[in-house]
Amino acid sequence: MKKKYSVFISSTFMDLESERETIRKLVIDMGYIPLGMESFPATNEEQFSYIKKVIDDCDYYILVIGGRYGSVSDGGISYTEKEYDYAIEKGKVVLAFVHESPGDFPAKVLDEDPQLREKLNTFRRKASN
Repeated sequence: MKKKYSVFISSTFMDLESERETIRKLVIDMGYIPLGMESFPATNEEQFSYIKKVIDDCDYYILVIGGRYGSVSDGGISYTEKEYDYAIEKGKVVLAFVHESPGDFPAKVLDEDPQLREKLNTFRRKASN
């Protein structure tokens, strides 16, 4: 029997909804199984424990960074960055796509808070390495 690979798709949602859908469709077209926040919104630590189990079981991890840092956990780190850090820690194959011009997104989906913008820039640099 042919193995069906699973691909965890991680990003913020508001700024990258159409990009996530495109990636999800491509993953399906390749014969893989897409996994992501559509199934479980990352809004608290309990749900993050479940997400970690899903990442443990996935074969690939795709990160997409656009114009938002995302929902921040109690520790001050976005759930998207926590997912990425966990995937790296677990040695997952990671494909990171970092938008080269995050300021091109509509203002309504960009982080207004200067601290979040700085965290986004730091995360972008980390994921680009």
